[in-house]
Amino acid sequence: MAKDLFVTCCFMAAFALQSSAFAHDVPGKPSHVMSDDPNAPPSLQMESQVGQYHLTLIAFPAFLTPDETGTVNLYAMRVDDGQPFFGEVTFKVRNDSLFSSREETIGTQQIHGDHYSQDFVFEENGDYIIRAEFEADGESHAVDLPLTIGTPSSLGTIGVVIAALLIALIIVNLVQRQRLQRVKTMPQHANDQ
Repeated sequence: MAKDLFVTCCFMAAFALQSSAFAHDVPGKPSHVMSDDPNAPPSLQMESQVGQYHLTLIAFPAFLTPDETGTVNLYAMRVDDGQPFFGEVTFKVRNDSLFSSREETIGTQQIHGDHYSQDFVFEENGDYIIRAEFEADGESHAVDLPLTIGTPSSLGTIGVVIAALLIALIIVNLVQRQRLQRVKTMPQHANDQ
């Protein structure tokens, strides 16, 4: 039984370490801001087609630390004629975690040239999702951009769940051992009397 517990613990620990690497495999791709300036900071870019719009969401700099100001730009062009969307875009943010459902609006913007721009600052390390939402042609549209700020916890959400299961297994094992010890000593006490 102890051997099975040991093998299970080793498997779960290996999975927890491996799962933290998968957590950072997000659809955004590091790139450079499309400009003539070679000193432009690297950015994180996401492209998508939502409804009748081709959306490009760009956040820069790509590697932010807490309390550093970043900017997210949204380019929303119609697929059929390439015209930009004219209206309001709301930018929201939420923690990319199973245990957090809180979403916060960071701003609502009007078009500036051919794009929408929103500055943001995060106070803590972690994985976040920035969402740009707008309504066009009577439909709601949204696009998400995963963003890592600083160095998030190496365990991650999956690691925390696995660690909790591991602790539960150890506690169950200890309780079972104590129960087994009591069962083994009961017949001896009955025979002694």
